[in-house]
Amino acid sequence: MKIKLTFLLAAIGIVICFGIQSFPKKNISTPTLKQIATIDLPGEVGKRFDYLTIDYKHNYLLSAHLGANVLYVIDITTNKLVKMIMDTPGAEGIEYVEELNKVYTSNWKDHTIGVIDMNKMEVVKKLPAIEKPDGNAYARHFKKLYVSDERGKTLIIVDVKKDEIVKKIAFKSETGMPQYDSISKKIYLNLQDENIFVVIDPATDSVIGRYPVGECKGNHGMALDAEHRLAFLACEGNDLLTVLNLDTYKPIAFLKMAGGSDVIKYDPGLKRIYVACYDGFISVFHEDDATHFTKLEDFKVQKKVHSLTFDKFTHKVYAPEQEKDGKPVSRMVVYDAVQ
Repeated sequence: MKIKLTFLLAAIGIVICFGIQSFPKKNISTPTLKQIATIDLPGEVGKRFDYLTIDYKHNYLLSAHLGANVLYVIDITTNKLVKMIMDTPGAEGIEYVEELNKVYTSNWKDHTIGVIDMNKMEVVKKLPAIEKPDGNAYARHFKKLYVSDERGKTLIIVDVKKDEIVKKIAFKSETGMPQYDSISKKIYLNLQDENIFVVIDPATDSVIGRYPVGECKGNHGMALDAEHRLAFLACEGNDLLTVLNLDTYKPIAFLKMAGGSDVIKYDPGLKRIYVACYDGFISVFHEDDATHFTKLEDFKVQKKVHSLTFDKFTHKVYAPEQEKDGKPVSRMVVYDAVQ
């Protein structure tokens, strides 16, 4: 009887042990996302969208409709459009600065950085860029905005207290997405023509490091897991998700994505990496730990979906669509994360 009881307790222990280890991961045989809503938007149909971000202070989703030259303000508690902000021609990057209640847009068509007063919900100033300003990042400890001027091969730095350009850092490569690491207090930037990851000190706005990204070709999109010292790079040239260690600045993993990878986001609550891919997929990965990663699936969406964001509280995913089954539309699709 004692022998049987011993074996039973051992078996229970094994089940509990393995159950705890596998709990954080989703069953990869089921979809990772579930569509729960669509929001029709009034901008011109069939036109390209770009970056999105969330203003958590007011529960607003901010979405750049590049081809329609507008910025949408959507209430994520009701899924209703609050405002179409005009005078944002070819808006790509969007950054919300909560303490100032201002939004900054990277306007491709007139090569400017737009300053939007969200109390008025209108553009109050424009700063001159060079050629195709794109992604941007806010270094809150330094009150500076860093704007990737992609084809101008420059990183433009804006003092958000004065809304003035304070410096431009030129490179020999087109610049991809910048990100701010609030732990190391550094700015990171992709040099997508050279397959280089650049480190910038915001205290001096000087380049303090340049690091190769291994097998990654055309590192454009970037997201961070600063807590675990990781950068996730979307490599447009060969559709690889490259994981870079932020202590050693060395790549530690390469995972295959769907074609046409662009915007990449990391949800720390679910430990999920989402990559919007132009070929009609959202590639979804799980961070198992700081050195191991699992591809969950290429979740099927409409073609030309190349941008997305997520809500850090509800874990909903938002992705704009410019076509449905080949027909032009203008809408935002909302997904629940399936766990």
